Amino acid sequence: MISSQMRSTAKINKKLLLNNILQRSKTVFSGSKTGDFFQENPVLKNQFEDDQLLDKHLKSVLPDQIYKEVRPDLVNFGQRVATEVLAYHQDVSNYEPTLHQYSAWGERIDHIQTHPSWKKLHDVAAEEKLISIPYENKQGIWSRTLQVAKLYLFSPSSGLYSCPLAMTDGAASILKSRKEDVFQQAYSHLTSNDPDLFWTSGQWMTEKKGGSDVGNATQTRAVRQSDGSYKLYGFKWFTSATDANMAMTLARIEDENDETKEGTKGLTMFYLETRDKEGRLNGIRMEKLKKKLGTRQMPTAEMILEGTKAYQVSKEGRGIASISPMLTVTRIHNSIMAVSNTRRLLNWSKDFARKRVAFGHKLIHNPLHLQTLARIQVELEGGFYMLMKVAHLFGLEENQVATDHELMLLRILTPLLKLYTGKQSVAASSELLESFGGHGYLEDTGLPQYLRDAQVLSIWEGTTNVLSMDVLRSITKTNGEVLRALLADCMSNIASVPSSSDHGLSATRQSIVQAINDISSFAKLSVTKDETFMMAAARDFSYSLARTYIASLLYGNASRCPDDGRTTEVAIRWTLLNDLAPINKALDNERIYSKTDFKNDNAIIYS
Repeated sequence: MISSQMRSTAKINKKLLLNNILQRSKTVFSGSKTGDFFQENPVLKNQFEDDQLLDKHLKSVLPDQIYKEVRPDLVNFGQRVATEVLAYHQDVSNYEPTLHQYSAWGERIDHIQTHPSWKKLHDVAAEEKLISIPYENKQGIWSRTLQVAKLYLFSPSSGLYSCPLAMTDGAASILKSRKEDVFQQAYSHLTSNDPDLFWTSGQWMTEKKGGSDVGNATQTRAVRQSDGSYKLYGFKWFTSATDANMAMTLARIEDENDETKEGTKGLTMFYLETRDKEGRLNGIRMEKLKKKLGTRQMPTAEMILEGTKAYQVSKEGRGIASISPMLTVTRIHNSIMAVSNTRRLLNWSKDFARKRVAFGHKLIHNPLHLQTLARIQVELEGGFYMLMKVAHLFGLEENQVATDHELMLLRILTPLLKLYTGKQSVAASSELLESFGGHGYLEDTGLPQYLRDAQVLSIWEGTTNVLSMDVLRSITKTNGEVLRALLADCMSNIASVPSSSDHGLSATRQSIVQAINDISSFAKLSVTKDETFMMAAARDFSYSLARTYIASLLYGNASRCPDDGRTTEVAIRWTLLNDLAPINKALDNERIYSKTDFKNDNAIIYS
């Protein structure tokens, strides 16, 4: 017989065994839920100090005294956008505005509810003088460059508040020269550094019939009032930054017979305030908020103007012509958003590569991964230098010291900058999300929104094709002067010939010269061709101009810094990785861009 002591010992051992099994089960179960590994997330450092590209450029172009004066502000702002402003960005990125059309008592109120941090971003914009810098003009011809530098730091942390700022800057550029009290009052608000006084502006151009084709799509009518103001009646189909304090818009003035003039010559630009002194909407009825792929942080509405009080800004029938200065501003802003969007994702991806281990090694030691990031860096630098060139040209123009050559350059480079960087940003954002693997696909990382938001940059203020046609118009209207100015500037940028021993840079220069020759040959060929040919060639032609011009800028940088191997490598890689002049295929094949090609395109798509 088993003794009672043995039975007691067995019971104790069984109990201990069960407890051990239970504890192991708990541990295993806990591990199966959460695992024992957590990926260290990428972090942002001071966004100015961590950007040698921006700092180096400013130091090289700004007069020493101006650089010393502005650098401390840029350092402080670089830290602010990586901390406080980034937190506001994250707040608004997780909140979509809502439209409340009626109060609890049935009153029509059309109130747009945004996240409180949207207002804080408004305050930051005022405090940091993001709009006022070029209008105060303390740095003279370099004021625009400084503004672009600060917006470049702000934009990817702005929760898309950079979009209303683009339209605000555009409106300020129009109103600054107007002497009427109503316009000067608005201008003082648009350029105020006091958050309580600072206004933002909308840009209400798009109607149901179309976007870029405003000349034929605008149906809004303007009725003259006895006090000199107008009342507007129409449907604005796409009004971004709908919560702005004011807006610039287009309408057709009714004559004494209540008739309007059709086409572009019938359009006039107007200024309106969105609310009256009591805070009530100014004859505006919000129909709905748009549901968009991206830019969801910012309210975009369909609205009806039903007697909206407005003031005439342009001469009657000169609305489209009056938009041109505003388009220069907003297209530069679009390009700032595009380049800085790529920069931000690349910053995060570079930090992630230092931390992420895959197949036993950190990504930073993987040659293919590093090659991918390096190629994007080269693209980024190309867009960056083109952006800064246009910013400087615009500063010269605003200070009325630009030469005819520089004015021609600004005219053709602005649409080229916008169309090229817009496409760059979409491609780079997609590639950079992929560099994070699955994390790049998760909304709660905050990464996918950069791709969604980037897509609008190739659409707003003119799609790639619309802007390509604008480039052609600029050439036609100036009898080729803008093209000659661009090619002459390319030749000036590559004027320095490298030493015979520097085969890499020598080959780069030869590639640029060949591209310039191809563009010149194509321009001569196009004179003998019909409209179909040039329309079909417009995009490839614009890409040829943009890539070749950027190549010349990068070569110029390298030739000025012969001991900087990195700068030289960037210039070499740009020409190696890009087809500088895709229009050269038409020089050897008469069918390219021809009517036959057009018919075949139609057959491929619709047959």
